[in-house]
Amino acid sequence: MILQAMSFKEFQDCKALMDMLEDDGYVGKYKYFIEKKFEEMVDWFLKVKLEINTRPLPAYAEDNKKICLLDLYLVVKREGGHRRVTDNHMWAVISKDMGLEYHDGELMRLMYAMYLDVLVYYYKIKSTKEMAAEKEIREDIRMKRRTRSVEMEASTSMMSREELAQAVDEHDVPEQAADEHYAFFAGNDWYGLKRLKQRKKFNFKRAEKAVNEANESLQKNSRKEN
Repeated sequence: MILQAMSFKEFQDCKALMDMLEDDGYVGKYKYFIEKKFEEMVDWFLKVKLEINTRPLPAYAEDNKKICLLDLYLVVKREGGHRRVTDNHMWAVISKDMGLEYHDGELMRLMYAMYLDVLVYYYKIKSTKEMAAEKEIREDIRMKRRTRSVEMEASTSMMSREELAQAVDEHDVPEQAADEHYAFFAGNDWYGLKRLKQRKKFNFKRAEKAVNEANESLQKNSRKEN
């Protein structure tokens, strides 16, 4: 059983036990074992963490009745914590819930202050820091995923531009792009394309005939003048 194997060497061990107390079903099922471990934890916290050796455990009321610190912690926690219980003058009610009399309310307040108040404060600070750290980690992961997504989109866009440039260099232009290319010369339609092809043809015989006719005309004109 994990609970029985627990030992307290640092405050993180205390936090692990106090985290278990958030599960009411678990507490109800293993309360006998938890009660002993809780008292062991309080003893370690006071003597090792705070270096206080003047607070005996177990704690007792004036009539020599043992005070269960686990019950005191859970009852105060149920009512909203030390400050709320104090502000609403509920220590007498806490005392009655603990099996004592109403007039023992002040004793319950002192017991809580002596054994549990600083422990709970440390626990809340530790929990808050861990929550902040977890939030920062989640935010960092989210930012990394977003950056990776942007980089992938940029890489894909760059590849598309490079592929298009390569296609142009190799004259491997899509049909639509080819039509748009011809539009600069002969119009973006079949007749324009046909005219462009016709302009590319060159009839050498007709050219030779035209040159010969021009030469003959020049010779005739020269004879007349002489």
